[in-house]
Amino acid sequence: MTMDNKIERDLGKQPIGRIIIELGLKPNDLVSNSTDQITHKMVGRAVKGRRLNLKIQYRILNALNKVSGKQFTLKDLFNY
Repeated sequence: MTMDNKIERDLGKQPIGRIIIELGLKPNDLVSNSTDQITHKMVGRAVKGRRLNLKIQYRILNALNKVSGKQFTLKDLFNY
């Protein structure tokens, strides 16, 4: 893989971070209320803008929707 084809992994702060703060939530709220297995590290990476695979994005989305009682989409949480 050449430098020109390198996948950008650090994508800057994501909207999920703002949403969590606005709802008064903490990463632990997502982890403890998730029906799927997610970790604090996954949530932290999502907020910081590390590229996550689609499966993990959906796990975090489902946890946020469950704990908030709202219906967010992936586009609401991630800008990549």
